[in-house]
Amino acid sequence: MYVRAAAALASVTGSVVIGVLVLPTAAQAAGKHGGPVVIAHRGASAYAPENTLEAIDEADDLDATWVENDVQRTKDGALVIIHDTTLNRTTNVEELYPDRAPWNVRDFTAREIAKLDAGSWKGEEFTGERVPTLHEYLRRVDHNHQKLLMEIKSPELYPGIEAQILRQLRKDGWLRYDHVTRRLVVQSFSADSMRTMHELRPDIKTGFLGTPAVTDLPEYAAFVDQINPSNTTISADYVRAVHAVRGAHKEPLEVNTWTVNDAATAQRVAALGVDGIITNAPDVVREAVED
Repeated sequence: MYVRAAAALASVTGSVVIGVLVLPTAAQAAGKHGGPVVIAHRGASAYAPENTLEAIDEADDLDATWVENDVQRTKDGALVIIHDTTLNRTTNVEELYPDRAPWNVRDFTAREIAKLDAGSWKGEEFTGERVPTLHEYLRRVDHNHQKLLMEIKSPELYPGIEAQILRQLRKDGWLRYDHVTRRLVVQSFSADSMRTMHELRPDIKTGFLGTPAVTDLPEYAAFVDQINPSNTTISADYVRAVHAVRGAHKEPLEVNTWTVNDAATAQRVAALGVDGIITNAPDVVREAVED
């Protein structure tokens, strides 16, 4: 298990923690001691509109313990759950606001985004699904007793978003000991963002999305606990090299690979020794890799 003596934490989080934190590995956090953890990508997005509350519930129905999401910020400073930095692929924004191309998330207020239909593009039965706020999303994940792999999407567009996310996590109870140690990982394609997150809350597990060169792994290990690469970029040698480096919490770096949606690929990456598989279809992957 991870053991880390935590220093007094940044005042922005609204809490001070001093002592020893015991952070489990990915497999332990999921209550498993065998194959890789299965993580529902944007919820069970093969079956429900991605990053919606319906997708979380569908993942829960499929017994997916972990869900992954994407956090961005609106024009007026609200945190919302959506993958693209534009709204047009997964909502009816072009219909409601035809003169506001290119429909950037950051150019719309929370009230405007709340009016959008984020479900009908996936199927008529999902008409009326909304883009959830981070607050709404956290409440649903908590209600379902699930765990969260949170991605900070394009943080370079949203200065200070790391501290803002931490404030929201605190308000919703996600900085409690049980959540931090067993139910939360924060990741990003931005190394700078993860460095900032680690500096603000060194007790939170963090992950870098990408495939750094093996020679660069010690640099990343100073502020992350996971290296989370595309499944097309890894080999058994690479996974072993990652595991050979101890991360920010002094345990071997973990590997969660994405996005795997078929049984053959799931079995291939499981054989490489990955710790987790991020998938749109958690039922397919679980069946393929279960012991």
